[in-house]
Amino acid sequence: MSALQRSFAKAHLQNLPAPPDVFDEAEEDAVNEEHLPLSKNGSSSSASSTGTITASAEQNLFERPSVRRPTLQYEPLPWQNFFEQELFLKGDIIRSHAYFTPPATAGAPLFCFHHGAGASGLSFALLTSALKVVLPEAGFLSPDCRGHGLTTTTTSGLDLRLETLAADLAFVVNATSTKFAWPKLPPIVLLGHSLGGAVVTEVAERKLLANSVLGYGVLDVVEGSAIDALQSMEQYLSARPKSFASITSGIEWHVRSRTLKNTSSARVSVPPLLVQEGTDNAASFTWRTDLSATKPFWENWFTGLSSKFLSVPGAGKLLILAGTDRLDKELMIGQMQGKYQLQVFPEAGHFVHEDQPEKTAMIVADFFRRNDRSTLVLPPKVDDLIKQGKLKPANQAK
Repeated sequence: MSALQRSFAKAHLQNLPAPPDVFDEAEEDAVNEEHLPLSKNGSSSSASSTGTITASAEQNLFERPSVRRPTLQYEPLPWQNFFEQELFLKGDIIRSHAYFTPPATAGAPLFCFHHGAGASGLSFALLTSALKVVLPEAGFLSPDCRGHGLTTTTTSGLDLRLETLAADLAFVVNATSTKFAWPKLPPIVLLGHSLGGAVVTEVAERKLLANSVLGYGVLDVVEGSAIDALQSMEQYLSARPKSFASITSGIEWHVRSRTLKNTSSARVSVPPLLVQEGTDNAASFTWRTDLSATKPFWENWFTGLSSKFLSVPGAGKLLILAGTDRLDKELMIGQMQGKYQLQVFPEAGHFVHEDQPEKTAMIVADFFRRNDRSTLVLPPKVDDLIKQGKLKPANQAK
């Protein structure tokens, strides 16, 4: 390049604007999540009126905001964002802990949840928020089962037999009714994930809540695939981390390992799974529930589940799966006979209700509406029509 060309280029390049910052998609997501307001379910929403930007003399709207530390996206969310109160219900040998939002009106439904092995009642936190949007009058009850969460027992041994867990769930519902002086149980929809699916089916099959159960739903568990999966359960448990340096690192592991695909759900459902050990300066967080210790009960949970699920009379049945490959022969035949409602979420993982809470809520709300007995309009009785003079007795009719 000649001296004249260099002089010309220098003069023009000095007048060009500075190059833009390099766009970092992960960094941009972190900025957006930090500066948008949190809705009640903990997610950022651009539709929220509180998110409207208002200009002021002190603000520079075109200044790039500082980027927060990436770990903040894994900060825990409080249970109060999703439920109105927590309950401690004392029985003979159990002190059950549950998260609760009461029905808004008499006659409104109560959705009663049961989580899977190793989880807690907060597994249903985001689903509860989503259901509250479409069914604002409904109530929600999500207990920790024994050996999990904050539920404790006075017995020394671990009793997680299916019949024991079913009795515990019925106790929680009845104790809640007594605590709040309900004249009778509201219409109930039972919903259980994995082990919880077997528990709610047991409650419905044994009629532990009498005729209050409108229907029950099972989330991603069927007998055949569950029994098969037990063969690899110990290998899975040995491969996962034994402890975490912090609650946030435990949340991050669940998300990065794709155990949970929904970060917002992980932020509320993972913290109760861990318990702190050691001092603050040398603390670690280990699993609250030792799943290896539950091995003696695994077959008891799932053996006979398909036949029980299909056989309960007078109640609606819902099965939500992450894939049709999980269907066993008995359920395939039952589906062809129209004995239950089947929904498949292929984009979700095992925790379908956590990965897809809004989609699950729409299916569950529709399931309730189709089984709601209060909407049934029965024809008038013949005796009533005769008393009203609208129909003549048979011996007077011509």
